[in-house]
Amino acid sequence: MAVDTRITDAHGSAGPEFVSVTGWGRTAPTTARLLRPRTHEEAAAAVREWGARGGIARGLGRAYGDAAQNAGGAVLDMTGLDRIRAIDAEAGVVVCEAGVSLHRLMEVLLPLGWFVPVTPGTRYVTVGGAIGADIHGKNHHVSGSFARHVRSLELLTADGSVHTVLPGTDLFDATAGGMGLTGVILSATVQLHRVETSLMSVDTERAVDLDDLMARLTATDLRYRYSVAWIDLLARGRTLGRSVLTRGEHAPLAMLSRRARRAPLSFRPGQLPPAPGFVPEGLLGRTAVGLFNELWYRRAPRSRTGELQRISTFFHPLDGIPHWNRIYGRGGFVQYQFVVGNGQEETLRRIVQRISRRRCPSFLAVLKRFGESDPGWLSFPMPGWTLALDIPAGLTGLGAFLDELDEEVAAAGGRVYLAKDSRLRPELLAQMYPRLPGFRSLRAGLDPGGVFTSDLSRRLTL
Repeated sequence: MAVDTRITDAHGSAGPEFVSVTGWGRTAPTTARLLRPRTHEEAAAAVREWGARGGIARGLGRAYGDAAQNAGGAVLDMTGLDRIRAIDAEAGVVVCEAGVSLHRLMEVLLPLGWFVPVTPGTRYVTVGGAIGADIHGKNHHVSGSFARHVRSLELLTADGSVHTVLPGTDLFDATAGGMGLTGVILSATVQLHRVETSLMSVDTERAVDLDDLMARLTATDLRYRYSVAWIDLLARGRTLGRSVLTRGEHAPLAMLSRRARRAPLSFRPGQLPPAPGFVPEGLLGRTAVGLFNELWYRRAPRSRTGELQRISTFFHPLDGIPHWNRIYGRGGFVQYQFVVGNGQEETLRRIVQRISRRRCPSFLAVLKRFGESDPGWLSFPMPGWTLALDIPAGLTGLGAFLDELDEEVAAAGGRVYLAKDSRLRPELLAQMYPRLPGFRSLRAGLDPGGVFTSDLSRRLTL
């Protein structure tokens, strides 16, 4: 079955659809041939036909870097494979195609009393992308990453065959976090989390500095299913690392008012106007971000417990602003996320100090704790501390500065997150991901011709 890869121009003629593709950070765009399969058969046909430069599957484009780009080759837009095949409302299991978004699952499953087991800071990611990046959320210290909750998946491999892949197998562990390089995930069976309402019970408190924050997280994190801290990376001196710590649980029905109990599982996320097409140069500089950080910290309560919030407010506040990635201007931004293990608190402190001294204008910076490592060979989480921050890509000297941070992270036994990376040097990859040789070996046997490839895989020689 042939896949329709043509578009019609203004004069009525048709030709291959070549598009400029970028990650959510809007840096380093490359041009690829876009294919849009609507069935599993069309996806298999696309893989057989897409040529010497190979191809890579792409969901909703929320990987920040170049993981779903393929310069001169093919990109397989999976959003047409978006059917929910079956729901077991008693056991809390859903079978769906890989192009289904977490947003769609929430729309369908919340009214039935079920929630996705793991969600990142956006619900606009596909199930296939969630597995390929092995996404984590505010509950990693309790629930692990997304792939831990996948009972099985269907994988289209380079020879055109479809495999049912089960947890505990090498192919599953290479695919979970494998950034789409073992094949195209076609569908998955996912175990869900039972909830009584679509609201969250949220506790908020301020931490006066980084030591205060780490002490609070270490002492009490396991009391909460979800936990995250916004951190002011421009703060210095005695306030270095001051933070707003937010933790929550799914609100039980008993917490709701009589009126709210009439529709306890309704899911109606709000939305603000779209972000502007671009932000004038300098508007998001140190002064503006410093003012924002000061206001954000001061407006947070010193301590508040049991506030009821919508799921969308607690998990996905930025989803309420369409195209929020435009606020960094035409040059885009770099999202930098690393993890260092327990016992490496001094490394974390040094890095926070360096970022603060460098005056990196980041207002979207969060610190979390990770629990046990996940089985995926290239999965990012490990027990310890993870810091993520957004930085305007045009910041002078940014590349060299982040290279230095990479070296410090690697020396401490940590790693950076491949789903957010756009500039890591390949020589550090094996140091950060010790199971990389096994991944490369499996991939070479499974796909000797390099059918599945991406800008990320070429840059890092994955």
